[in-house]
Amino acid sequence: MSLVLNDTFDYPHILELNSIGSSSLGYITVAEFPSNIPFLVKRTYWTYYTPNNVERGNHAHKQLQQLVISVAGIIEFDLESQKGEIFNFKLDNPNQALYIPKGYWRIIHFSHNAVLLCLASLEYDAADYIRDYQEFKNL
Repeated sequence: MSLVLNDTFDYPHILELNSIGSSSLGYITVAEFPSNIPFLVKRTYWTYYTPNNVERGNHAHKQLQQLVISVAGIIEFDLESQKGEIFNFKLDNPNQALYIPKGYWRIIHFSHNAVLLCLASLEYDAADYIRDYQEFKNL
C-alpha cells in the first residue's frame, strides 16, 4: 500500500533532493521515505542506452505512483491528467526528482546517454497499465 503525505501529491511536481558534497570531492544525493519520497518503494528500475530523441512512455497507471530521477543526461516529460491538464518537466540535475501520481499519461524524451532512475510504489503489474490513449481519455 502506498502512502500519500498531503494534497501536494495529487499533482506531478519537482522535488529537490538533499545533496551533500563539494565540486572537489563529488556529491551524494539521498531519497528516503518519508522525508522526500511520498510512498514506500516497492520497485526500483532504471533505463539507459536509450537512443537520442526516442519517445518512450505512452501509457498511464491506474494505481502506481513514481518518483523519477535523471541520473545522467536530460529527460523531458509531457504529462496529462485525466481532466486534460498538461504538465511539462525537464530533468537535468540528479538532485531533482519528478513525482508522478497515478492517473497521468506520460510521454518521455531522452537525450543521448540519459539514465532514468525510477522509484515505484508498487511491484510490476501489467493490469495497472493503461496503454491506449483513448481508453485513458474515457476513464
